[in-house]
Amino acid sequence: MGRNKEIAIEMIKHKKVKIFDGITRNIFILGFVSLFTDVSSQMVFPLIPLFLTTVLGAGAYAVGVVEGAAETTASLLKVVSGHWSDKIKKRKPFVLFGYSLSSLTKPLFAFANVWFFVLFVRVVERVGKGLRTAPRDALVAESCDAGVRGKAYGFHRAMDGIGSILGAVLAFLLLPILGYRNIFLFAFIPGIIAVFVILFVKEKNAPAKGPQEKPVKLSFKELPKNLRLFIIVSSIFTLGHFGYAFLLLRAKNIGLSDNMAILLYVLFYVVYTICIIPAGILSDKIGRKSVLVAGYLVFAITSFGLIYTSNIYNILLFFVIYGIFYAMIDGVQRAFVVDLAPKHLKATALGTFHTAIGLVALPGGFIAGLLWDKIRPEATFLYGLILVIISMFLFIFVKGKTKIAN
Repeated sequence: MGRNKEIAIEMIKHKKVKIFDGITRNIFILGFVSLFTDVSSQMVFPLIPLFLTTVLGAGAYAVGVVEGAAETTASLLKVVSGHWSDKIKKRKPFVLFGYSLSSLTKPLFAFANVWFFVLFVRVVERVGKGLRTAPRDALVAESCDAGVRGKAYGFHRAMDGIGSILGAVLAFLLLPILGYRNIFLFAFIPGIIAVFVILFVKEKNAPAKGPQEKPVKLSFKELPKNLRLFIIVSSIFTLGHFGYAFLLLRAKNIGLSDNMAILLYVLFYVVYTICIIPAGILSDKIGRKSVLVAGYLVFAITSFGLIYTSNIYNILLFFVIYGIFYAMIDGVQRAFVVDLAPKHLKATALGTFHTAIGLVALPGGFIAGLLWDKIRPEATFLYGLILVIISMFLFIFVKGKTKIAN
């Protein structure tokens, strides 16, 4: 009996170790950078839709424009920073400057009196995200073996999720005490901590350029056909992906308070954080495409369900399901882009992907908000359902690897 117990303990220890196999020092550090950044961000961003509609008196169209413009701005820079990063073979300077700009900008939301100023600050803050995202994602890929790439991205996004949970919980606890504007100011502290942590990232020295190495060109045609097709499919899907902002508006639409809406947002991120590492590991084993298609299917279920949601129990369920969906695609699609990209164009490919899906975020957010204001909330979710069905069909033509080699 004692021997069996020892064997069981050793098996448990072994399983615990395996979870972190391949998660290198750089990935841990970048994980903590994302954690502190998202503590800061999620003290602010889930409050923005509520701040716009409750405090500034803006409509749902303003929420759609602000969120869409923010992502579009970030995305316009992602391909440029990714390409530049590949060209000079450096990642860390982009990561450091990008996180610094975002951290310095967030407190400015406290001084907004009209929704146009919120739009301006949100756009400037997203410039920082645009500069850092592709180089950072490339740095994650370069800091691990290909066979654990899905897990590595899953771990990084999970740390991001933990920070989001902490930030949203702080927003929930502090909102009745500090109010919107003081919370925006307080968010500066964890943001600066994140910038300090970046200093511990160690970037490998770039190898000398070989005689046969291809020059780095900024062109969509330089990417493989299969990767280009995946980017197109992802862009169509993103055009209909209404995002968490409209889940929060749906919660308010059925009569929930701002604080209760924030709690549902916390629930979404708890589910996301729990599921994202298993989703990444699963994609390492069965292939990225299978996981992504399943994620699209879960989003279709979410969109369909939100059309008929009318009480707290239904909205609670769909915040959970949305968390599962987001976990299934967030890290896996990044890993899939790296899988399909040429070795010398990893950051360029990631930047192109992020830029493409971000460029459709503005029209997508505007359409979602317009449908909400001019027709009815259900029209927004029907729109999302139609676009995800089209995306799932087109995904048939994207070739995916069934197993990722080391």
